[in-house]
Amino acid sequence: MKFTTVSVSYSRKFNLGDYESLELGCSLWAQVEDGEDADGITQFLYHQAKASVKQAAMPVLKASEFQINKAKSSKKVSGDINESDW
Repeated sequence: MKFTTVSVSYSRKFNLGDYESLELGCSLWAQVEDGEDADGITQFLYHQAKASVKQAAMPVLKASEFQINKAKSSKKVSGDINESDW
């Protein structure tokens, strides 16, 4: 099967408490040449889209009191939300 373009979309919704939420998403496309690994390119795009959403969400999540309390209740030592919490 010959692919010419692959696309990946990634979105995530975060609960901010008080009936508020934040939904972020990212869509990426790439041209695939004959002989290139389409599955590898798709995985790369997925990881890039996920990292982009994470980077955009971190400032909001770090400022969200609900998310800070959620992190504290899950026995985190500090009240800071880290990227490793994903």
